[in-house]
Amino acid sequence: MAGTRNNKKKESSAAGKAGADSNTGDVWVVIEHEGDLAARVSWELMGEARRLAADLGTQPAAVVLGDGENSGQLAEQAISYGAAIVYIAAHAALSPFTAEPQSRALAGLVGKYSPGIILLGATTRGRDLASAVATDLETGLTADCTSLEIDPGTKLLRQTRPAFGGNIMATIISPGHLPQMATVRPGVFPIAKADAGATGKVVTYRPRLAAVQPVRRLHYLPELEDEASLQGADVIVSGGRGMHQARNFSLLEDLARELGGVVGASRGAVDAGWVSARRQVGQTGQTVRPVLYVAVGISGAIQHLAGMQQADIVLAINNDPTAPIFNIADFGIVGDLFEVVPALITEIKKRKDGAGAGIVFDRVVAEQTRKEAAK
Repeated sequence: MAGTRNNKKKESSAAGKAGADSNTGDVWVVIEHEGDLAARVSWELMGEARRLAADLGTQPAAVVLGDGENSGQLAEQAISYGAAIVYIAAHAALSPFTAEPQSRALAGLVGKYSPGIILLGATTRGRDLASAVATDLETGLTADCTSLEIDPGTKLLRQTRPAFGGNIMATIISPGHLPQMATVRPGVFPIAKADAGATGKVVTYRPRLAAVQPVRRLHYLPELEDEASLQGADVIVSGGRGMHQARNFSLLEDLARELGGVVGASRGAVDAGWVSARRQVGQTGQTVRPVLYVAVGISGAIQHLAGMQQADIVLAINNDPTAPIFNIADFGIVGDLFEVVPALITEIKKRKDGAGAGIVFDRVVAEQTRKEAAK
């Protein structure tokens, strides 16, 4: 087994160095998927890859790793979201996902087609795969990025991520090794509108994976829908330490239901054991981009703001008029949340129309439309 690993290391390192010597500069996005269903973060990154590639004068590309069964459908989707080229690595060992064969296949693609940048989602799978590939290619990897830019002078990728618990933002570059690799948290970038009429090139690659260590997946347990629903939600109602105890989150459930949204939480509420960690919004939780974000009893620590400040409209409810959350809020209510939230629920029920989302949410959308038109 040790000999197999050493051979793999030599082959992968050679592939990485070949890519560095003959770099095309294309920007790749590795499409994370289960069957024919792609992770939302993959399409978020595809839009970002288009922007970065435009700055570099190169092409955005997608990589689909799998057994080939659903690759064609995923390739079409990738092209509609902006990929000029889709590389399909097809092999029976690539499905279901395990890091060992997928890292070998991706390293082989790098050696053959020489990208300048590789982007992956900062998900469980993305982090697993990215770290393995970066090690094999002997290149750098920046995890959990919140911003990506091309330096106008050096043309290197400027990878920005929070550091020291979110208290500072660090910008990292990889000047000595290619490809440059980064993982990006879901929800950081918006999804561009898909173009069903877009065209692109599809390239099929057959990796040699005969010596892959056998791993058998016994069971796949997807994330529970009610706990994974923060991503893509138009309305999120989040509670913090001001909720005082777990049972009080039922009040936020009621408000979220009337607004057609879901419930989130700050790290303080999660650490207190009141809410599942899957609902946490912030630097150590999820990054979200809803139309409306309601922060209830949340002071607005920088770690929390990092996860929700891209919301279109922020409504803050807090009894402390000096709470930092009011500095970024579009609307603020200073008062006792246990009086304000029930009053909001009552008023929303009174004004609700037949569509179910209610006149309050309609007004939020109208306000955002007005803001966009005024820019």
